[in-house]
Amino acid sequence: MTQTLSAQDLISRVRFDAAGLVPAVAQDARTGAVLMMAWMNEEALRLTLETRQATYWSRSRSALWRKGETSGHVQGLEELWIDCDGDTILMKVSQSGPACHTGASTCFFRKAAL
Repeated sequence: MTQTLSAQDLISRVRFDAAGLVPAVAQDARTGAVLMMAWMNEEALRLTLETRQATYWSRSRSALWRKGETSGHVQGLEELWIDCDGDTILMKVSQSGPACHTGASTCFFRKAAL
């Protein structure tokens, strides 16, 4: 079952935490690879939906940041989903260049030895 929501309806269903944030997972729209997880506040979510460019909230800088603003490694929004509880966002993006600040294609490049 898939529900398609307007931007306003989607935002109204997001359950932001006590700090006004929600985790946002970026996934490569083409390959399905999980690229990164960052945080969004309501303004970042609105800007992402309006501009179709991933915008996040930096907890360390207490400021908005558009992915790729300085590096050029932008994330173009293809789809945006919220989970059933409304407490996590999944974005399917077109990634330009590496997603991770380390230069890796994904932030998830360390695997547990099991």
